[in-house]
Amino acid sequence: MKVAITASGDNLDSPLDSRFGRAPKFIIYDTDTGDFKVVDNTQNLNAPQGAGLQAAQNVAKEGVNCVITGHCGPRAFSILQRAGIDVYYSNATTVKEAIEAFKEGKLDKSQSPDVEGHWV
Repeated sequence: MKVAITASGDNLDSPLDSRFGRAPKFIIYDTDTGDFKVVDNTQNLNAPQGAGLQAAQNVAKEGVNCVITGHCGPRAFSILQRAGIDVYYSNATTVKEAIEAFKEGKLDKSQSPDVEGHWV
């Protein structure tokens, strides 16, 4: 299974970024192999609007099954759902901690966005 995790850095020890659309990076992690790659999201950091939409489209292109993030707005959440990508919220400190919580079944699949649009 491929999981996209919002991150502030380039490795599994990086801090989990709480913002979906404006996270600097996405770590695309394969739960079967433990392999990962980093996808840059800096083009959305200063976008006046639509950061979540663009980030959701970029993540969908990576063929992920789910996203782990701190928060997700309504438009991004809608795009992810339409693409068949589940959203899980985590308050983990690092990407590695978020992945472990997911693998251990400690994260619940979200049924809705948890912030309003244009949340910073």
